[in-house]
Amino acid sequence: MFKLISLLVVGLALTANARDWWENGNFYQVYPRSFKDSNGDGIGDLKGVAEKIQYLKDLGMDGVWLSPIMKSPMADFGYDISDYYQIQGEYGTLEDLMDLADKAHKVGIDLILDFVPNHTSDEHEWFLKSVANDTQYRDFYVWHDGVYNPETGKRDPPSNWLSQFKFSAWEWNDQRQQYYLHQFGVKQPDLNYRNPAVVQAMKDVLVFWLDHGIDGFRIDAVPFLFENEIDPQTGTYPDEPLDESNACPDPTDWCHLLHPYTNSLPESTEMIYQWREVIENYKREHNTSTKILLTEAYTTFENLMLMYGNGQRNGSHIPFNFEMLSGLTKSSKAADYQYYVKHWLDNMPEGTFANWVLGNHDNRRLASRLGTERKDLVNIFLQTLPGIAVTYNGEEYGAEDVEVSWEDTVDPQGCNAGRETYQKYTRDPARTPFRWDASKNAGFSSADKTWLPVGPGYEQENVELQLTADNSHLKIFKHLTRLRKEEPAFSGRTIEPQVQGEVLIYERSPPSADDAEAASFLVVLNIGSSDNVLELSQFADNVGSQVEVVVSSIQSGLEEGQLVDSANFVAKAKVGYVLRFA
Repeated sequence: MFKLISLLVVGLALTANARDWWENGNFYQVYPRSFKDSNGDGIGDLKGVAEKIQYLKDLGMDGVWLSPIMKSPMADFGYDISDYYQIQGEYGTLEDLMDLADKAHKVGIDLILDFVPNHTSDEHEWFLKSVANDTQYRDFYVWHDGVYNPETGKRDPPSNWLSQFKFSAWEWNDQRQQYYLHQFGVKQPDLNYRNPAVVQAMKDVLVFWLDHGIDGFRIDAVPFLFENEIDPQTGTYPDEPLDESNACPDPTDWCHLLHPYTNSLPESTEMIYQWREVIENYKREHNTSTKILLTEAYTTFENLMLMYGNGQRNGSHIPFNFEMLSGLTKSSKAADYQYYVKHWLDNMPEGTFANWVLGNHDNRRLASRLGTERKDLVNIFLQTLPGIAVTYNGEEYGAEDVEVSWEDTVDPQGCNAGRETYQKYTRDPARTPFRWDASKNAGFSSADKTWLPVGPGYEQENVELQLTADNSHLKIFKHLTRLRKEEPAFSGRTIEPQVQGEVLIYERSPPSADDAEAASFLVVLNIGSSDNVLELSQFADNVGSQVEVVVSSIQSGLEEGQLVDSANFVAKAKVGYVLRFA
């Protein structure tokens, strides 16, 4: 049944001039814990996502990926998996997931799972057997005796390596009498990818979910997969050097060190190539639609380009482009936006698709980071760039950070930082419940207490109100996704962004001679805080005396379909526009 459904989806989900369902696609990240609670326990679940699948289709999404839903003690809210083959009970059952997949496929959405391969939970059967020195699992994780300290008479960690969540990345285990490596939380021991049995075990996980009709995987924390091998002369691991810039003076913080021995080793990229082979072989052997890989890696630009492939072997279909997410701020200039666009487009391998990620569950909300007045401008930017757009749930309606008190903070990264500095580290403000309507808990849950607070203001800012309003952030977003699907001009792979003052301008024109009669568009984004008068013919050929306003920010003062003077076009501060050549 899944093969048939997947093949049908290919026809349903193709966008203008795309050759495959994912190309030029719109992808949406659902954080299930905060999306929709179906049973009133204050926690979002799979049945809740299934209830809202038509909403996601109406948004114009081609693929939806779920943050981790596999069985977990929830020390890191699902990024600590104790069984890769079961669903976490809070979220539902395997049957619930299959029902969700079936509903998604019926409306033409492909379903993608979060795959967390770097580490497991310390409650995983593999780790428990490894602790017990079981022959089969002894080397499934990274273990070391530590270094004897003659002053204390005890063993110290084998190196100075630090955890992403602060403090040493090594934890002593009394039962095994060794240290184990955990590059994230103490309850998240790192798997040993230098053990072929681990590599095969994780490939088996992928095949299991492909057998259940899943359409692809978003692969978590790719740069952490491999660590430096033990130095045969010293019998231990090399210490990592200090970051001499002193940008991160806290010696317990991960950023205090450089990470040449624990991050972005070439073997990690090689692992992506192997996983691509798994899904390509599966497609060929089972005659299915294309299964895809999306990879999360905060790493160097050169490494990101290699994740596409190395010329001989294919890698990730979508190596997440975090350049703008990491680099843009409220004070960024139009030239900064231009740089990040050109940097990716000018350097990605031939035949690949660009992708743009401006928000996710690990970073503050897009509107809060780049300015609430730029909500529409940034979504116009995202949806009119060539390639693939990735949207984090809630950003289609302009969701903002919800400040979470220390008492309500649950994110381990924030909790480990302590009361005084938790706000610098916590990811909870971007993970608060989705705002569906003005009812109790914003329509997210009927519970008396939700797992994170909904926060104030949802009565005036929610999906239901925005759907019924004459104009809204959500309606603008949906108009943009329709343009991407319907207009050949948005199917091309390149643009030439130009800058005048604080305005970013680029043309979208049909890339094929077959579409020569189709419309062309000019995207105008005034990043700055002052209005700017433009002569639009300077930025594109064939601009007539007037242009038609197709989409613009909610505060533009212009109406859809309105004709405006192209010789004296007023680009308002912090406003974006999509203009059709009249």
